[in-house]
Amino acid sequence: MSDSGSGGVRLDEPAVIGRRVLRLRTELGLTQRQLAEPAYTPAYVSTLESGKVRPSEAALRHLAERLGVTPEELVTGRPARLAAELRLRLTDARRALATGAPEDAAPLFRALCAEAVEHELPGEQATALLGLGDCLLESGELDDAHECFASVERLLADEPLPRRVPAIRGRANAHRLTGELRYACYLLETALDQLNASGLQDPDALLLLYTASIAPYMDMGAHERAAHAAELAIALASRVDDPALLAGMHRGVARTLIAQGRIAEADASLAKAQDLYRQLHIRTELAHCHWMRGYVHAQDGDLERAENELRTAYDMLTAKRAALFAEQVEVELADVLRRRGKVREAEALLRPLLAVGTELAEAAENAGNTGNAANTATKATKEIPEARALRAGRGVVHVGAAHRLLGLIAEECGDTEAAEEHYRAALPLLERAGVAGDLAGLCCLLGDLLRRTGRTEAALDAYRTGLAHRATPGTTTLGPAPAPPLM
Repeated sequence: MSDSGSGGVRLDEPAVIGRRVLRLRTELGLTQRQLAEPAYTPAYVSTLESGKVRPSEAALRHLAERLGVTPEELVTGRPARLAAELRLRLTDARRALATGAPEDAAPLFRALCAEAVEHELPGEQATALLGLGDCLLESGELDDAHECFASVERLLADEPLPRRVPAIRGRANAHRLTGELRYACYLLETALDQLNASGLQDPDALLLLYTASIAPYMDMGAHERAAHAAELAIALASRVDDPALLAGMHRGVARTLIAQGRIAEADASLAKAQDLYRQLHIRTELAHCHWMRGYVHAQDGDLERAENELRTAYDMLTAKRAALFAEQVEVELADVLRRRGKVREAEALLRPLLAVGTELAEAAENAGNTGNAANTATKATKEIPEARALRAGRGVVHVGAAHRLLGLIAEECGDTEAAEEHYRAALPLLERAGVAGDLAGLCCLLGDLLRRTGRTEAALDAYRTGLAHRATPGTTTLGPAPAPPLM
C-alpha cells in the first residue's frame, strides 16, 4: 500500500522503505553507523530499517546521498531515470508507427503501457495509450481505438484541457470513421468552446481541434463551417512550431479549398503538407496527401493524374498495413477507374470491400472477357472475410460510396434491379452518417432510376428526400458554431 507524499509522489509504506534502505546499505558494505553519521545515529537507522518510522525529507536526502540514489528512488523504488527512459522508448514507438505498420507498433505501445502502470507513471501510460489508439485507428479496430482514447481522457481528467486534446481528437476521429459525424463535431466543438471560455488559448491544441473538425464538417456538407475552421487554423499557424501540426493544417485546409473550387490553391496546400510529412518520415500522413491530391485532380477532371496519386496512396497504405485507410482509397480509386472507362477493374476493387460480395465474380470476369459487360452485376451473394471488408460501423461513409458506385456500374450495364438494390443499401448508411451532399446526390440517382422504370410516385418521394437534405446541408444537425479564439 502506498500513500501520497509532497509533490504528489507515491510513497511506499515505512516497512518497504526500511527494507530498501537495508538492502542498499548491505550492497554497499556500509554499517548503520557509517550510513547515519554525521547527522543521525545508528539507532535511528535501525529503527528506520525495521519499518517503525517514516524518514523525514531531510533524512531522505541524507540517506539517498550516502546510498547513491535519489530520494524518489528511495521512497518509491523507481529509478529516477526510469521515466526519462520510458519517454525515450515511447518516442521510438511513435517513430515505428510513423514509418512502419500499425500492428508492429501496437505491441511496443502495449508493453510500454504495462510498464507505466507497473511503475505508477500515469503521464507515460496516457502517452502509450494514445499511441496504441492511433495504431488501432489505422488498422480499422475502431471500438478498441475509441476505448484507448477514452482511457487517456480518464487518466488525464485532472490535467489542463490542452493535455487531453489529442485524446479528444482521436475519439472524434473514431466516431467519424464509424459514421457518427454529428457526435464527432460535438466533441470537437465542445472542447473548442471550453478552451476559449477558460482562457486556455493553447495554439497547438486549438490548431489540432480546428484541423480535426474540417473532415466531419465537409462530410456533413457544412462547407461554410469547414471553411471558417480552416481560416482560424491558418491564423493560428504562425503561433505553432510543430511541423506535424502544420502539415495536418495544410491538409485540412485543402479540403475547404476543393469545395470552393480553388483547385490550384488546394494542390499547393497539399504540396506543403507533403513536404513536411516527407521531412518527418510520417508515411501514413504522406499517403493521405497523395490521396487528397488524387481527389483534387479527379475534381479538376485530370483523371490520369488522379489515378496515379490514388495508386501511390494505396501502395503506401498497403505497405504500412493501414487497412481501413487503404480500403477507403480503393473506393475513390474505383470511382476514377469507372470514369476512365475501366469498369471491370473498378468493380473488381469494390466487390471484395463489402462484407457481402457477388457470387458470380468469376462469371462477371468471363462475361467481360467475351464483351458481355451487361451481365457483370448480379444479385447473388457470397460471404467475404470481414477482416478485409468495409461495413457499417467501419468506414460507413465509404461503404455507402461503394454501394453507390456499384449501383452506377450496374445501371450503366443495364441491370436496373441490381442498381436499385445498391442505391437502397447506401441510403440508410449515408442517412446514419448525416452526409447531406452525398445523400442528396444518391436520392437523385434513385429518383431518376425509378422514373425511368415507370414508378413516378416512388421517384417523387426520392426527389423530395434529396431536396430536403440539399436545402440544409449540415445546418439542421449542428448547433451554433464554437466561439473563435482571441487571436
